[in-house]
Amino acid sequence: MTRHTTSATQPASPATEIMFSRILTSALFAGAAAGLIAALLQLAFVQPVLLHAELYESGELVHFGAEAVSAHPELPGMFSELTRDALSVIFTMLTYTGYALVLVALMSVAEGQGHKVDGRTGVLWGIAGFVAFHLAPGFTLAPEVPGVAAADVYARQVWWFATVAAAAVAMWLIAFGGNIISYVIAAALLLAPHMIGAPEPDVFTGPVPTEIGALFAARAFGIGLVAWVLVGAFAGYFWQKEASHAEATA
Repeated sequence: MTRHTTSATQPASPATEIMFSRILTSALFAGAAAGLIAALLQLAFVQPVLLHAELYESGELVHFGAEAVSAHPELPGMFSELTRDALSVIFTMLTYTGYALVLVALMSVAEGQGHKVDGRTGVLWGIAGFVAFHLAPGFTLAPEVPGVAAADVYARQVWWFATVAAAAVAMWLIAFGGNIISYVIAAALLLAPHMIGAPEPDVFTGPVPTEIGALFAARAFGIGLVAWVLVGAFAGYFWQKEASHAEATA
């Protein structure tokens, strides 16, 4: 006689279900709110710079070897192209919701180690996220307007992901390492990608004035910082709020 045995997947415990619910709820609310604000800021401050750069990329405006042109041409306003701008808003909200999921998951780990997580500490989490995802890679591979020379896309992507991963680990070590060895390793992780260097084009070309490129980079960094601070603050706030709700209904 052959004995047949069956195994059943154990259902998730109530505590695990509550934890996943807290993570998803906090991330969805935080990412959607911060993403909406970031999208509106981008439409107001970044999109006009991109549209201005595209005029030079297309040849409609010429910077060198022609008569001087106005630095303030007529540009489409916000939501003048409703479909494109609405899709941009939705995409930005989804992007920051993804960021919020990563942030809230890490917050849950930190809270499990005894660290306080709320709206105020969430601001620090947001700044760390900005450093990892924007400032660290942008320090060498700066935001670029259309039409500028660029190295191979695949090589740039590999360098960008490696730099973000190294910076994220460095931020965690700085926040929770608590000893000099952790700080030294964090400093090495932050410096290494830039000592190696990002992929660069063989020659520098581009029809867009440098002033427009500088303005675009400055506004991209500025709005990125605002968005990440909001993501962190909202994530910490909703994380704490969901914890209070779970305790009240327990």
